[in-house]
Amino acid sequence: MLKTLKKHIIPFTLLCLGIIITTHTIAQDNSEVRLANEYYSKGEFDKASKLYTDLSKNWRNIPLIHNNYLFLLLESGKFKESEKYVSKVIKKFPDNIYYELDLGLVYEKQGNTDLAEAYFTEIIKNAVVDSYKTRITSQYFINNELTNYAIKMYKIARRALNNPYVYSLEMANIYRIINKKDLMVEEYLNYIIQNPSNLNYVKNTLQNLLRTTEELESLTTLLYERVQKYPEINMYNELLIWVNLQQKNFYGAFIQARALDRRQKTNGARSNKIGLIALENNEYNVAIKIFEYVIKNYLGTPHYIMARMYLIKAQEERARKTYPIDAQEIRNLIHDYNILIAELGINRNTLEALRNKALLHAFYLDEKDSAIQVLERIIKTPQANSEIKAKSKLDLGDIHLLVNEPWESTLYYAQVEKTHKDTKIGYDAKLRNAKLSYYKGDFSLAQEHLDILKEATTREIANDAMNLSLIIKDNIVLDSTDEVMKKYARIELLLFQHKEQEAFEEIQQMKKLYAHHSIMDELLWSESKILLELGNFNEAISSLQQIVENYDYDIWSDDAYYKMAYIYDFHLNDKTKAQEIYRDFLTRYPGSVFVSDARNRYRELRGDYKSKEEAFEKGIEVN
Repeated sequence: MLKTLKKHIIPFTLLCLGIIITTHTIAQDNSEVRLANEYYSKGEFDKASKLYTDLSKNWRNIPLIHNNYLFLLLESGKFKESEKYVSKVIKKFPDNIYYELDLGLVYEKQGNTDLAEAYFTEIIKNAVVDSYKTRITSQYFINNELTNYAIKMYKIARRALNNPYVYSLEMANIYRIINKKDLMVEEYLNYIIQNPSNLNYVKNTLQNLLRTTEELESLTTLLYERVQKYPEINMYNELLIWVNLQQKNFYGAFIQARALDRRQKTNGARSNKIGLIALENNEYNVAIKIFEYVIKNYLGTPHYIMARMYLIKAQEERARKTYPIDAQEIRNLIHDYNILIAELGINRNTLEALRNKALLHAFYLDEKDSAIQVLERIIKTPQANSEIKAKSKLDLGDIHLLVNEPWESTLYYAQVEKTHKDTKIGYDAKLRNAKLSYYKGDFSLAQEHLDILKEATTREIANDAMNLSLIIKDNIVLDSTDEVMKKYARIELLLFQHKEQEAFEEIQQMKKLYAHHSIMDELLWSESKILLELGNFNEAISSLQQIVENYDYDIWSDDAYYKMAYIYDFHLNDKTKAQEIYRDFLTRYPGSVFVSDARNRYRELRGDYKSKEEAFEKGIEVN
């Protein structure tokens, strides 16, 4: 019995002792691993390396120390030792692809590029049959700045899978890392082909990555080539529309939209959309051409009706910017609106046309009573939605300001501000109230409104608020009585009321009285606007030139220089001078809000767009 018990106790005791020793050893190793890693993180590499060397003798420590230890071996140039160490690790962990890749890294680091290439190529050939291994292997190459192998791997994978578009997003990201943007763009275009839902992702990505004019031009050229080569892939047309809009080449965008309208039988929907964008960007001639195309080709469709309305609106906006304004042309526009409304009746689509007609009566023909009647009719119309009613109320507020009834104006503005809080229309109402306070000389109240509006969601309103705020601050800081600023605010009100002659006379008086006051650039700016509206283009340029030369530091400087180019371009038809100013503007005012418009118009005058559009129309569009 005792012998039997002794026979069982001795092995059990030895087992327990073994467990205790092993546990103690593991605990000791873990403590040394932590110490080695601490040395490593502190940059005490010699101490860390010595500990790692001892720890590497126990295979259990390898996963805990491998990356740091191998880095130190390679950094210290111990390539033979590195090779020997990694080879042992691979034998112990034969299924770990990372350790296999590390051996290739050792060959690469020691300068044995031929051996490294042969070794990595073999790994790649074995990995490409498995998409998971393909991705982790590629990521290893990227992490270790071996991007050429990552690219090679994806190319081999494409051949193996007989799919030239697979892994396109991964390839695009690699080319992005190494700053090969042309190849990056090609891969993003391949990515679109795989799934139409990828289009918006690619648009957003390219918008963030392609910032220079040259990069956008390169993308445009590549897309034209793809559209001509693969006319059946509509997503290329969609992306070409987008990139043309980024460059404000609205006619180029229209060509692609027109092609898609025909191919997909969308009855001019895309063309109308581009025309409206062109209209919103003051490209009236392009917008008119687009709407005329829709009217001619899509009779009897809903888009035909919208094109009819937009066409008159575009012609109206062009008439407003053609100086001096021709009263007969305004009457012709009212006649066109009357025909449209008589043909289509009063409905949600034609209420906007009715509103536009009212504004022509009020602001250009001095027929305010007619305008008020029309706007009140819109507000009472059952089919009118809250937006058109709010716009009409703002218009009524403006008209009451025309006839010096500011209290009526502020009531209308306040109503809209209250019913449309935190919306574009609500911000617009607040801006008009701010301007009303400004016209009345209550600058502190105006400033309260403007401080809120600087954070408005719409860029146009925020910019207007910022400009007016700066004008007030710049010109009252040294004027405790606000006398000069109140005089200028009155001139601004006269201009709003279209009393140009009276405003011009007051400007001349102020220029004599305050020749050395900070208000001078504002006076010159207002003077140039009056001269422009009267059709005195050279005199307007003279006033603008004084701003550019004498007040280059002030807020109107870039506005004035851009306006000079615009006058030469569209009123004096001196394209050479306009092109010269647009080009100079881009380097002189790189941060201006007009940079995009100036660059686009400069490129148009230079002929950048024409060749591509003509080539496209002769090719794809000939069908």
